Formats: sequence, C-alpha cells, structure tokens
Amino acid sequence: MYSEKVMDHFQNPRNVGEIEEASGVGTVGNAKCGDIMRIFLDIDGEGIIRDVKFKTFGCGAAVATSSMATELVKGKTVREAMQVTNKAVMEALDGLPPVKVHCSLLAEEAIHAALWDYAEKNGITIEGLERPRSDIGEQEEEPEY
Repeated sequence: MYSEKVMDHFQNPRNVGEIEEASGVGTVGNAKCGDIMRIFLDIDGEGIIRDVKFKTFGCGAAVATSSMATELVKGKTVREAMQVTNKAVMEALDGLPPVKVHCSLLAEEAIHAALWDYAEKNGITIEGLERPRSDIGEQEEEPEY
C-alpha cells in the first residue's frame, strides 16, 4: 500500500521540531481528515533556507509528506522552494495511495504558508506566491447551486 520511502519517512521522519524565532511559520490543516501541519523556516539574508522543521498531527502519510517536503526545500532558495509542489513530494516518496494525495497538498500549502509569513515579516513579495488557505479542504468543496 505504501512505498518503502513513505514508510521510512513515517518511521524515521527528518527535521522534526520547531525553530525558535523562525523566519517564517506556516500552519495548515484539513478539517475533513483532521491533519494539521506546521512548517518552520530559517531563511538567511541571501534568501536561502538554512534550516526547516515541522510538527504534524495526522496519519502516517501526513508525517511522511511533511518529512519529505522539508528535505526538498532545505538548502534551497525561496524561489526554488516555490517550485516544490505536491506532485514533487509524491514523486520523491515514490507515490501515495489516492486517498492520501491530500497529505501532499497539505505539505505544499504549509511550505507556501511559511513563505507567506516570511514575506509578510520582511515586507517583500515572492513571485507566484498567493495567500495560503488555512484549510486545504476549501479547494475540495463541491460547489453549491
């Protein structure tokens, strides 16, 4: 059901914890499944992500996608971190079951939320970054007629 990489990142998650006085912190959740993910970024004066940590309350896939997402952005520039999509997270984990794809969306949105916080704290604009949703379930809602 889960790939070896998903199981490895679930059982041995990388970058767990929090960063005191982080450059940016993003918290997102999915009310439908109860997952909550918080990502902390430490970004230097050159715009490089020097450290990244996460705290996640959720299923094994949520922990694994958080862990992999932090690995994918660590050492990258802010611009490069913007390119880390849920698809990239899933590919790096060798896939996720269809019912767990929302976990990768949560990871992408948490990175963007932390970058948004960083941009707001520093009075800058990050090209392509839109205001994050705190609940990723918002995009999954069926339209009402």
